[in-house]
This record gives sequence, structure tokens and C-alpha cells, in this order.
Amino acid sequence: MATSETYNYKVVRQFAIMTIVWGIVGMAVGVFIAAQMAWPVLNFDVPWLTFSRLRPLHTNAVIFAFGGSALFATSYYVVQRTCHVRLFSDGLAAFTFWGWQLVILSAAITLPLGITSAKEYAELEWPIDVLIAVVWVAYAIVFFGTIIKRKTPHIYVANWFYGGFIVTVAVLHIVNSAALPVSFLKSYSAYAGVQDAMVQWWYGHNAVGFFLTAGFLGIMYYFVPKQANRPVYSYRLSVVHFWALVFTYIWAGPHHLHYTALPDWTQSLGMVFSLILLAPSWGGMINGIMTLSGAWEKLRTDPVLRFLIVSVSFYGMSTFEGPMMAIKTVNALSHYTDWTIGHVHSGALGWVAMISIGAMYYLLPRLFGRELYSLKLVEVHFWVSTIGIALYIVAMWVSGIMQGLMWRAVNADGTLTYSFVESVQAMHPFYIIRFSGGALFLIGMLVMAYNIWRTIDGAKPVTAAIPAPAH
Repeated sequence: MATSETYNYKVVRQFAIMTIVWGIVGMAVGVFIAAQMAWPVLNFDVPWLTFSRLRPLHTNAVIFAFGGSALFATSYYVVQRTCHVRLFSDGLAAFTFWGWQLVILSAAITLPLGITSAKEYAELEWPIDVLIAVVWVAYAIVFFGTIIKRKTPHIYVANWFYGGFIVTVAVLHIVNSAALPVSFLKSYSAYAGVQDAMVQWWYGHNAVGFFLTAGFLGIMYYFVPKQANRPVYSYRLSVVHFWALVFTYIWAGPHHLHYTALPDWTQSLGMVFSLILLAPSWGGMINGIMTLSGAWEKLRTDPVLRFLIVSVSFYGMSTFEGPMMAIKTVNALSHYTDWTIGHVHSGALGWVAMISIGAMYYLLPRLFGRELYSLKLVEVHFWVSTIGIALYIVAMWVSGIMQGLMWRAVNADGTLTYSFVESVQAMHPFYIIRFSGGALFLIGMLVMAYNIWRTIDGAKPVTAAIPAPAH
């Protein structure tokens, strides 16, 4: 007997559309502060337009507003489709959408005003942190509740990655954000000194490892096979990838604290686990790319697939570069330089943004029952973005290595060869290139917004019936 029950696509549509909106907002702030690095007068001497106020707004907007919305949208879609059931609770799912938008809005107001806990990727003050925890617990209930009531015996691997990301991010956020409030918008960390630094970078690196990696690998394991119309290259490898990643990533944080007051053994532990991470990361990348085995020609004609596959290539490059930069001797040159900025953005733009864009190009036409308005515009978006990323990261690699070399250059008598100001001066042309690369990426997002708007304009939202269980 056919079932008349349908999937909950409403919340998926809401998050998918906000992914594009917040992507444009977050990247526009990024391009503006990149311009400030090249032309400092652009802060107009207005406190809330200074780099120091807008930079945390940029990172929070692109990670949690853009990236977070993409993860909510795709995880809600994938868990329903692979479990053959409607979301566990429509009310809680709606709460996660509106709650998350409230978190983002609160960040957009407080950060430019200078209301901050000053912890990287965890700058928001305690009332907002409490709201994040509440929304996140609701998210976990919806996601795992859906898996518990599934009609399929098997839990598809993408859901393992989403589940790992949801559980770990909850623990990371709650532990790192532990604070003693002294007023409504001011608190002090529950930890002090080097312990605070260690807890912060255990959180900070795993925000990268779970929020920006495990969650988006969930996207890779569902949308790459779907768009390519091929099975995952190796299901066994995907399971090994999952367990190796979750057991290893959690230890890598101390590599952010080389040559600091953190005990040497802790720094070395962080370095060793970062190097071990190469194996599961590259296993996952090979799995993603080899899914195209026997269908390589599709890359010529399908720009959406190209976004997905190039993103996996960037995942591979970033996860080679990260462990390399964690080696203490390399870190002595790279740390505190623009090389780190280049590394972060090859991951953030090349991996996270490109796979999110590919997933949105797949999802939105299906959620509105329309063909994409223009594949040609997707093609334009792909090339504009790719050139933008290349300009950005190459400029930062060159300027970062130059910074490191200039800072450590000494004369025969032991005095520094260059003043700090001379190193800043040498960076200037590279900051203009970085700004240009970021601007190209933002233009690509605007092209996407136009393409999606033309696709869904006047369309009726789709309802999809859940297939009846096989007997």
C-alpha cells in the first residue's frame, strides 16, 4: 500500500536559501576587510568598521551562517531521503531554523559593537552561547530522532559523518564556552592562562575538523554519488575514513600553540596526530574523486559536478598542507604569517564553499521542481570562483613565506635585517591580489544568486512522497 506521508522539505528550502544569502553577506564583509588590509583608510575611522571588529563578524558569518545553513539544509535532506521517513519533529526543525537565524543576527549586532569574548571562532558572549547550545540540542534531537525511526535497516555513511559532527560540535562548544558571567554581555572564561589556550585550540581546530570537515564530508558522500549517478567508489573505505578521522582529529589542536608556554609534549602530540591525519583525509579524498571512475567525461559537460569534484581536490590539498604546517620546523617559519591565511582559505573557499555551492545547485531545483535556469551561468560561476581562489591562496602563500623569511633574517651582528614596517610594506601588492581574488569569489556568489532566483521565481515548492517500505 502506498503511503501518503511526505518529506519535510520546507525547512530544507529555508536553510538552502539562507545559505546563499549568508554566503554573500559573509563574503562581502571578507572582501571589505581584505580591502582594508590594502587600503587602511577604508575603516573611515569608525570603530565598528575597523578590521578588529569586522574580522570576527566575517569568520562567524562564513563558518556558522553560510556553512552552518548548508549543513542544516543538507543534513535534513539527506537523513530523510536515506532513512525513508519524515523528520522526527517539524516543530523542533522549525525552531532550529529560526533559532539559528537569531544566533546569526545577534552576532551581526554584537561583534561590530565590540561585544566579544575574544576567543577565536567562539567570540560570541554567553547569552548567545546559551542559545547556540539550545538550538544545537534541538538539532541533535531532530537528526538522531529521524535516524531512530528510520524505515531502512542501514544507516548510510553520510549520516555517520553528520552525526559525528553534531555530537562533537555540541561537546566542543559547551566545554570551550564555559564562562563566568559578570553582566548581561560580559563574561570571563572558566579557564585561565595556558589551559584556556589549550581548551580554545582544542575547540578551534575541531571547529575546523568537525564543523568544516566531518559535516561537509557528509555532503560529499551523498551529493557526489548523486550528481555523478555512480555508487561511492568504496563503501568500506568510507567507514574506515569516518572512524580514523573522528579518532584522530580531536587530538590535533595543540599544533596551533607551537613555541608557546604549552608543554612541549602537548605540542609534539598535536604535531604527531596532525601528521597521522593525512591518511584518513587522503583516503576520503580518493574515495570522493574515484566515485567518478568510468564517468570522467561528465566533468566536461556538468559544471555542478565540477564544483563538487574540485572541492574534493581542494580538501586533499588543504589536508596535505595542514599536517605539513603542523611540523614544528615548518611552523617556525609559517606561524603568524599570511601562509596560515592562505591555508585556511584554500580549505574554506576551495573545499567548504565549493562543495556547499555544488550541493545547493543540486538541491534547490529539486526542492522547487524546476530545471536550473542556466547551466552556462554555473559554468561562469565555476571559473570565476576557481580563478578567485587561485589568486587568493597563491598571493597569501608568497606573502606569508616572504613575511616569515623577513622576520627571521638577521645581520652578521645579530640585529634584525628588516623592521616590521618594511615587511608590511612588502605585503602590499599581495594584499591587493588577495582582495581581487576574494572579490571574484563574491561575484561568483552573486551570479549564483541570480541563477537560483531565476530558477525558483514563481515555482511552487515540491512535496515528495516517502516510498513505502519494501516487503
